[in-house]
Amino acid sequence: MNIYVGNLPFSKTGDDLKTMFSEFGEVQEAKVIMDGQTKRSKGFGFVEMPNNSEADKAIKALNGNFMEGQNIKVNPADPGGKKAKKPAFRRR
Repeated sequence: MNIYVGNLPFSKTGDDLKTMFSEFGEVQEAKVIMDGQTKRSKGFGFVEMPNNSEADKAIKALNGNFMEGQNIKVNPADPGGKKAKKPAFRRR
């Protein structure tokens, strides 16, 4: 299951997320999304856990926790692909 982690302190890294979620089970991948220009954290990331029941436990336990004074948001990630695509051309 892919898990969204939002409202992260800017100091947190993918390794921090992996450590935090590993308490609940196997973590396949953990990453914090970085700004391409500034190379700073955007304040959110994703964790991939192969076992759904372990992922659910992590979500329930960690959602709403305080981390460095910030209330983090943890929930299943939106699989994406729901945005309306813009047409390749425009009729006149």
